[in-house]
Amino acid sequence: MIEDLEAIEAVLTSGNSAPEDTAQALRAIVRLLDPHSKAASRQSTQLTEQIFGRTVALVASLRVDAEVPELADCLIAIAEFAYVSGQALKGLEHSQRGVSVIRRMGSRPLLRRALSLLGLLLGESGNLAGAMEAYAEALEISIELRDQIAEGAVLNNLGIALLYAARYAESLLCLQRVVALSKSQPENTEPFPFVRASALLNISIACLHLEDYARGLGAAKEAVELLNNPTTASRRLQRVIAEASYVRLLLQVDAADEARRRCEVAKQIAHESGLERAEMEASIAEGLCEVHSGMVDVGLSRLSRALDKARVQKGPLREVLYAMVQANEIANRHDAALAHLRELMKHTRQVRQEHALLHHRLHLEALQRQEQARALDAETLMEQREVALLDKVASQAAQREALKARTEMLERVAAMAGLRDDATGLHPYRVGKLAGLLAQELGWDEQTVFLVELAARLHDIGKIGIPERVLMKKGRLTTAETELARSHVMIGADILAQSNVEYLKMAEEIARFHHEHWDGGGYPYGLAYSAIPIAARITALADVFDAMTHRRPYQDASSAEDAVAAIAALRGKQFDPELTDHFRALVLRLQRDVGDLDAYLAQAACESPFIRARRKIDDTLKQFQGQRP
Repeated sequence: MIEDLEAIEAVLTSGNSAPEDTAQALRAIVRLLDPHSKAASRQSTQLTEQIFGRTVALVASLRVDAEVPELADCLIAIAEFAYVSGQALKGLEHSQRGVSVIRRMGSRPLLRRALSLLGLLLGESGNLAGAMEAYAEALEISIELRDQIAEGAVLNNLGIALLYAARYAESLLCLQRVVALSKSQPENTEPFPFVRASALLNISIACLHLEDYARGLGAAKEAVELLNNPTTASRRLQRVIAEASYVRLLLQVDAADEARRRCEVAKQIAHESGLERAEMEASIAEGLCEVHSGMVDVGLSRLSRALDKARVQKGPLREVLYAMVQANEIANRHDAALAHLRELMKHTRQVRQEHALLHHRLHLEALQRQEQARALDAETLMEQREVALLDKVASQAAQREALKARTEMLERVAAMAGLRDDATGLHPYRVGKLAGLLAQELGWDEQTVFLVELAARLHDIGKIGIPERVLMKKGRLTTAETELARSHVMIGADILAQSNVEYLKMAEEIARFHHEHWDGGGYPYGLAYSAIPIAARITALADVFDAMTHRRPYQDASSAEDAVAAIAALRGKQFDPELTDHFRALVLRLQRDVGDLDAYLAQAACESPFIRARRKIDDTLKQFQGQRP
């Protein structure tokens, strides 16, 4: 209640409150924010939101940073409320602070819980790279503690994050492990029935993408059975989503009659839920079902109405647009399919670009707060004066570290964008190193070489805005799909132009022009010769070489010798002739001198928290291979 909160505020804002009074006030906040408490059930939604807003502001101003259990509980309560109420950004800073406080306390079980919550909030706000980092550590702790319930919950969330990242095979390994863990638990162990149902639902979605329809149907059927007779709105929504996935899989195997029956079930449960999202999911499934059954006009009309609603609600717009593309392709209305694909492209680009820039801004703000805190410290002031007296080389080294810190979040986005092509996330780092070495080969100064390496790592950051449907397509792209895929250069340049980081002009140019060709046959502008910025010409060589020497969804890997020969054959056509000669000599020398070329080029990736998390996840998933649900 408001009266309770006012009493709490009086204690926490007082400069002379006793430690036990402060601890009691923090415990009271936890009770106020508990959605299952009696106090919460008596409050209106508006009142609860008001209390949450005041609590967030109050705790943000609170300077209790010692290892205080009550503060940790309070920060977790805020993070949980933010996630449940769909206000991920409001809870993000408190969640990060909670992880820091609990880390100092040394409580591993509590740290696992805090990291899982942080992963949920990061994922909800569009920072999948950060979410995976949090889940990787939470998973490591769960396994260390032999807490299978916690392990199952973390793996389920990690599986969903990998699904969003289009890493379907990895997602399946996580989700299969959840199902295996659930089978080893006593019957009705909470919260495993719901977690298992969620895992099976997501297995069905992954199988739909992988075209493993038989396996997907089995998972969808079991998920529907586990979600039988849902009694809450959230469980009803989950059941409707499961039914919708079931319908799509049934349509892929031409089981139209059963698909129609599942549509009717989905519609009924959606109506009972009273949730617009559930109604939307049911409408999408029914519309696709009608189009598959030959009722093209009826189905497209239903999907069009769903699309009109989604454009207002924003949330489910991506799913409806995917359905509209698919339905129009089935109906051989290719112009309409292309129009919806372009709208999907625009929506994907806008959302992901906003998310990337948002988290980059939050990262810069956090760095600024750290710098301000250090500036208040007398010893740091002395260190800063000492640094000012050091020679130019030391000053440049400090500047480099600062720039690396400021571009760290952008590197995460670039690595995340590349996961569709390269599961390791190492491609940007190898390209960056190779580009920097080529700049060095040309006799450029040390600082410029450093900037080339850093900038070249971000060359494909714009792929974050391209729908997986286009990037992951196994067959040949249509002309329209090729046009959309090529737009990644403009998306990347736009993100970098808005990043508000000094020295990134070069990165913007690389992102925009690294697909231009020496003879004018490239894109986006058809520039030729020296009109193409030289840093982009350098990066183009490094990018093509690395892409050719590593397996991609659409090609097998070539040897370094074959890749160099292929590049040499394009000397004066795709690539700058002089740079091509330098590049060939560089690669041949590196092969002779460094041994493992891949490991040498990817050394800088060891500093990336995201890459370290990817390796942890990969090592853990290898243990699950061969397990089936």
